[in-house]
Amino acid sequence: MSGTLVGIYLCAQAGEPMESRETATALAGRGLAGDRYAEAVGTFSSWPGKGRALTLIEAEALESLERERGVALAPHESRRNLVVRDLRLEDLLGVRFRLGEVVLVGRRTAPPCEHLEQLTRPGVLKALVGRGGLRADIEVGGELRVGETLEILGPAPVGPDESSCAGES
Repeated sequence: MSGTLVGIYLCAQAGEPMESRETATALAGRGLAGDRYAEAVGTFSSWPGKGRALTLIEAEALESLERERGVALAPHESRRNLVVRDLRLEDLLGVRFRLGEVVLVGRRTAPPCEHLEQLTRPGVLKALVGRGGLRADIEVGGELRVGETLEILGPAPVGPDESSCAGES
């Protein structure tokens, strides 16, 4: 199983538009440098649980939304930090994986919530059910670069399943 990192997105404050980057610095145990969750100023920063460092979504999931549900959603509008291609994120639950020099741990799914729909458009919530992405923790920090290939490292303990929308914005 492999996949490719095709997009990096972050924003400094809750509710602001996500900005595209070619590179980002992943901070172990925190998030992406300059992103609202690394700085603990995201909408859901105070909520407990693992998988708060960053979120990932499949490019194919976003591309299928308009075709299957009539809902167009650009990658930055998904409010996810990393967009990957050619990879089922569901397969990374409880798995340690590497993107370049950064080691991540897939902790839990990232279901959509009403807050995401409020920041985008009607229909996003229903369209993303079952394909909202993955929440991950950063075990080893470093630089992330668009174009890097994902490498599976092996199993990791899975944190508690939290089905709230914490960390969506």
